[in-house]
Amino acid sequence: MTASKPGLRPPAAESGGDPVAPALLLRGVVKRFGPFTAVDGLDLEVPRGIVLGLLGPNGAGKSTTMRMLTAQSVADEGEISILGHRIPEESKWARARMGVVPQHDNLDEELTVEQNLRMFTFLYRVPRRLRGEAIARALRLAQLEGRGDSLVEDLSGGMRRRLLIVRALMHRPELVLMDEPTVGLDPQVRQDLWGVIDALRQEGATVLMSTHYIEEAERLSDEVALMAAGKVVERGTPADLVAKYAGRNVEEYTPGDGGADALEQLVRNHGLPTRRTGTTVSVLRAEEIPESLRSRLPVPQRRDSTLEDVFVTLTGESFD
Repeated sequence: MTASKPGLRPPAAESGGDPVAPALLLRGVVKRFGPFTAVDGLDLEVPRGIVLGLLGPNGAGKSTTMRMLTAQSVADEGEISILGHRIPEESKWARARMGVVPQHDNLDEELTVEQNLRMFTFLYRVPRRLRGEAIARALRLAQLEGRGDSLVEDLSGGMRRRLLIVRALMHRPELVLMDEPTVGLDPQVRQDLWGVIDALRQEGATVLMSTHYIEEAERLSDEVALMAAGKVVERGTPADLVAKYAGRNVEEYTPGDGGADALEQLVRNHGLPTRRTGTTVSVLRAEEIPESLRSRLPVPQRRDSTLEDVFVTLTGESFD
């Protein structure tokens, strides 16, 4: 019999799963709520050992997908497997090998930081001899060393969110699911949390992180899957997607007397993609604008291309 990892139930090979299967595999997954289809034929495969950012605006289906992965909701159609375990049939085995970071804070405010962590060593069945080490590691990852005796209610918002993340790591899970882990936080706190996610990558964990923050996806993800209307519309590394769809630069133009439609048509006649940004017209792959066209355009403002340019180009949706 294969030895199980300390603190975990038997591995996939002993519980019907496939130990060489991808971390996540979704095929043709559909989830409906009455007449509304929240997830519409979703195909997604996540190999082990990477951080995959699931990127999209509110309503794209990200949180619904997360709920199906954690068996809080059952797909109407399609197949889901986690670390080789079929979901929801083998969800108890999958849960033992993964950590889940919820979108909303559900820490016990009446307990100290260490007591919150210790409670989860019991829930995750971490062996007694390893509990102290697991708590110390979590405090280090969360940058909360020296705050173990502090009540949770006395922590700042950023400290609480870091604690929420590391609480899910007490049993060294092979897969970590994060549903909008930095939603509602100010930019400085968000960057502090990025350090925790970076540390997980360095330890070799697989991370699926849903977000609608462009900078977060670019900064943290080995790959991003762009999601809209309940399905993945494109996938790749952030750099490859930007190079493919937006090029190096974007130039933003304020239309003249001819209006935005005429300006867009002029640019598209030369094979260049555009997008509307308020009252301006943005031209992607601006480094490819020929001189014959440039002489007919207003004076632009230039900036670097981003994943948001890619997403809006592919879906017509923004991240407001």
